[in-house]
Amino acid sequence: MNGLGAVLDEQDELRQRLEKPQLYLNSFRLALAAFFLMAGPVLNLGADAPTLFIVVSLFYLLVVILLGFGFTLPGLGPVAQVTTLVLVDITVLTLIMGSSGGYRSGMPILLMVTLAAGGLLGRGRMVLFFASYATIAVLFENFLRTLRSGESADFFSVGITCIGFFAIAQLARLLASWAEANEALARKRGEDLASQFRVNQQIIADMQDGVLVIDGDQSLRQFNPAACRLLGRALHKGERLELFSPALAALRQEHGQNRIDRVPRALTAEANGKALVARLIGLGKGSGAVIYLEDQDQVNRQVQQIKLAALGRLTASFAHEIRNPLSAIAQASELLVDEQRMDTQRRLISIIGNNAQRIERLVSDVLALGRRDEALPEVLPLGLFVAELLDEFTLGLAEKAQVQNRVPPDLQLVVDRAHLRQILWNLLDNARRYSSTAAGAICIQAQARDDVLTVLEVTDDGPGIPEELHAHVFEPFFTTHSKGTGLGLYIARELADANGLQLDLLPSRQGACFRLTGRSRP
Repeated sequence: MNGLGAVLDEQDELRQRLEKPQLYLNSFRLALAAFFLMAGPVLNLGADAPTLFIVVSLFYLLVVILLGFGFTLPGLGPVAQVTTLVLVDITVLTLIMGSSGGYRSGMPILLMVTLAAGGLLGRGRMVLFFASYATIAVLFENFLRTLRSGESADFFSVGITCIGFFAIAQLARLLASWAEANEALARKRGEDLASQFRVNQQIIADMQDGVLVIDGDQSLRQFNPAACRLLGRALHKGERLELFSPALAALRQEHGQNRIDRVPRALTAEANGKALVARLIGLGKGSGAVIYLEDQDQVNRQVQQIKLAALGRLTASFAHEIRNPLSAIAQASELLVDEQRMDTQRRLISIIGNNAQRIERLVSDVLALGRRDEALPEVLPLGLFVAELLDEFTLGLAEKAQVQNRVPPDLQLVVDRAHLRQILWNLLDNARRYSSTAAGAICIQAQARDDVLTVLEVTDDGPGIPEELHAHVFEPFFTTHSKGTGLGLYIARELADANGLQLDLLPSRQGACFRLTGRSRP
């Protein structure tokens, strides 16, 4: 039963695919039969056998009406129906050719049209059989004409015509195969796209965050249940954005056509008063946007959990890091009590002082982390700020030319002034530890990108950071330097995040390259 059902489904699918092309071809056949009946005698068609011409034309008209427009013989499938009609076409056109003066009547041209149409509709099936049947019919008609008239026929011209039948048939077969392959490919891609669309629909529906898709005229195209819950009202496709959420419409107007808005925007849902966080992603000019909505309370809880987890890791690492210098101080102090030699006493006092300074640096770094949430962003003229910072940074360096400044004077960056100073100081100090003393060993450069972003890079000519360590350089207390605390890059990343900046370590053939990316205007 399953095999029979598959065959029936295949027949129905084939019948649907052939329905419209068959309608066009049958309309052509109907017009051709009517033309034979009405204009045939005027054009001297059927002059050799008028009765045969009329009978054949009437038969052709009747068959086209019966088989071509709504009537199907019992048990006749779509391919068999195409085959039957093509054979009728060849037979009728050959008989009309025989009653109208032979191959010079123009009927072979119509036979070629029939062969091409039959090959395309039959998808290559039986097309060579059609060409063979047409060839035999034309040759037989020409042979009978020769016997009846007693004149030598032009078999060469007829042969060329028959060769044309096979050429047209073969071309139709190739075109049919190409069309069938492209149709199968298009169907497969359509199925893949439909499957992917269903998967995307399910993912969006199951998201905890709200998702709104608006089109170019600010009408709602798609949404998920979470969006309805967060906005506190039912949504309907086609609704205007300003009607169901004026706050979102204002944000969209402010956002403009930007491709990505990296800064979350706070708003309040009009229906339930819930505090939300919105993030907009533009789909291009005139193409609408995607809006992501989050519950501000849930975001705060997640941030608090992340902070507590980070504080736990930081506390454990801090306790471990501070235990070593304290142990060294305690041991040196015990030895200092009983030590009488001055040189040994000086060495022990130096150990105590160095470890005390290390503890001081650790405490200072941890205190800097406590100020990450106190960001007061402003539009800084980056060129002037970097120049003043480098004057201070190179004050104690033996080779001031070691640092090269390539920051254009007209660039701007939206950031807290104190935080940016700490970030760049940590990056420059890290570069100084590993770079040479050659001129331009450390380079700080910046450029504008996409008219809304500023990119600043700090590079050095040191040995670089092994690729396997790239994932750990921003972890707290990770360091490869004997005198480092392991908090410099970690603090730089934290302060960058607090200001909406992005700090990355880039792959580099020589030395290390750190990139800081942020907005050039509010």
